[in-house]
Amino acid sequence: MLAGEPYIADDPELAADMLRAARLMERFNAPDGGDAEERQKVLRELLGEVGEGVVVRPPLYVDYGYQISIGPRTFVNFGAVMLDVARIRIGADVQIGPNVQLLTPTHPLDPEQRRAKWESAEPITVGDNVWLGGGVIVCPGVTIGDDTVVGAGSVVTRDLPPGVVAVGNPARVVREL
Repeated sequence: MLAGEPYIADDPELAADMLRAARLMERFNAPDGGDAEERQKVLRELLGEVGEGVVVRPPLYVDYGYQISIGPRTFVNFGAVMLDVARIRIGADVQIGPNVQLLTPTHPLDPEQRRAKWESAEPITVGDNVWLGGGVIVCPGVTIGDDTVVGAGSVVTRDLPPGVVAVGNPARVVREL
């Protein structure tokens, strides 16, 4: 999994890691999940790295959590889905709108391999000072360059360079900043 090689998703060790994440998500996402300090403590336990001043509004959904790093002063709005079968690196000062999905898992095109439950994953990198509008979907293996803005509802299927505005499905650069 970590090396990007195909693997069987129902491996007992991975199932235990998912259960750990599910329990922490339940605490983080609970309506009575405690004050901001308690939620921040749970978030730091759930995720691999959380920078200073990071705000994540619940609910948050992850596969494992420990493969996610969020840089300082980043804001993640309600309903984020971060499927961290591979690493997800979110830079500093990033703004993530509601219902954004960062999806690292991939599945084989061959129907027999899919039926046998094989999958793999590719990492996602979101640069510093990026803004992902509401409902953006970032597909496996994508890198979004620093200072880039991705319009609401866009589906990012390929790398985006630094300092651009991209919109659509698939997301296309419409102008430089």
